[in-house]
Amino acid sequence: MKIGVVGTGAMGSVYAALLGRAGHEVWAIDTWEEHLAGIVSAGLRVSGASGEYVVDGINVALDPTAAGPCDLWIVATKAGDVDAAMGPIVPLLRDGDVVMPFQNGLGAGDRVARHIDPSHVVIGIAEGFGSSIPEPGAVHHNGMRLIRIGAMRGGMTDRVVDIEAVWRDAGFEVRAFDDIDRMVWEKFVCNVALSAPTAAFDVTVGELQDDDEMWAVAIGCMLEAHRLGVALGVAFSFDDPVRYVSEFAATIPGASPSMRLDHLARRRSEVDVINGQVVERSHELGLTAPFNQTLCALLRHRESRF
Repeated sequence: MKIGVVGTGAMGSVYAALLGRAGHEVWAIDTWEEHLAGIVSAGLRVSGASGEYVVDGINVALDPTAAGPCDLWIVATKAGDVDAAMGPIVPLLRDGDVVMPFQNGLGAGDRVARHIDPSHVVIGIAEGFGSSIPEPGAVHHNGMRLIRIGAMRGGMTDRVVDIEAVWRDAGFEVRAFDDIDRMVWEKFVCNVALSAPTAAFDVTVGELQDDDEMWAVAIGCMLEAHRLGVALGVAFSFDDPVRYVSEFAATIPGASPSMRLDHLARRRSEVDVINGQVVERSHELGLTAPFNQTLCALLRHRESRF
């Protein structure tokens, strides 16, 4: 399969590495020229949960147009960059091609479907990776818990089953779902619990969970998100959200969510599409979200000085 990974930051590089190691023709597409140059000169160097190895033979490009048509497009950019990423993909898309958005927060499929027919969209959700770029041309990931996938229009289609097999054969733990809303929301409550709190307190997931006061704030954020999901009719698979999120966090104690990494690098984060969505959508339903509203205000103020 020919696979274009658009956005080869921390998570995109993990996808490119394992899919490339499995023998697929992988194109790493990014505007970070130094990272791409490192991949070309010494291969993509991987460390962490999947072992330590180098993947040679990954193609690189600054723009999807240089890669040409791909059977599978993995859009691993930040949420705010999806529109720009989709622009050059649209004219390359063929009838059987698939676009997989992998963004945190809510609305990943909707952002892609503004540009193409939703029948092409298979949403991806990564859980428990905690990845980072230690230096250009290298990627590290703390865990490798689960890749959830599902067709944007729902249902267990042959296309979804085939893509599930591609990820599984590359070494990922993967599971296809026919209920896209549940898939997105179960990851979302974890994002809400860990993203803004680790950024606000400047701690890893493990440090957050080990401190009773900080963890209480994280749980407060999560419960606001869970309450919102229930109000919107999401059929969560668990009865105890605190236990669910606590067990998830315990699998990646050394991880720093992307929101914290953004703040460490003094760049704007995705707070608006993660914790900010809890505030915005709660208010639409006449609910309050004081934990998330407070952390959003703090992080936005900090970002205004970057």
